[in-house]
Amino acid sequence: MTRSFQKGGGKLPPPLSIPTSGGPQNLNCANTEGIFRIIQSIPSPKAEPFKRWLARVGYERVQEIENPELALKRTRATYQLKGYSDEWIEKRMRGIDVRKKLTDEWNKRGVKGEDEYSILTSEISKAAFGLTPDEYKKHKGLDKPH
Repeated sequence: MTRSFQKGGGKLPPPLSIPTSGGPQNLNCANTEGIFRIIQSIPSPKAEPFKRWLARVGYERVQEIENPELALKRTRATYQLKGYSDEWIEKRMRGIDVRKKLTDEWNKRGVKGEDEYSILTSEISKAAFGLTPDEYKKHKGLDKPH
């Protein structure tokens, strides 16, 4: 693979050297956005279905910016496709709305940054449930992999 791709003007990051039993191997790596940019630059007709999908999803997101209710409908449909009950979806959507209202209020009062939000969330959780979010994750065995 060449080190740059022309259409988007982007460049791949330097290869990642991985030691293997046969000697070091250089791997090209990219994040999700980078992968999409690489796919956009592929001139092969085999890439066209994926390019059309990217264009459709991009168009849908622009529509959601113009009409945020569409994003809520998409979220609900996604949860339904994953098999969640209507009751669970409704609770989840209300929880998202309540959290947004809470963080908006904190923002109005000068709370800035993830650290401050984390501290406030921990205090609320401790007062309401007797456990901080981290303590609850440990209690349930939900520690994030590092």
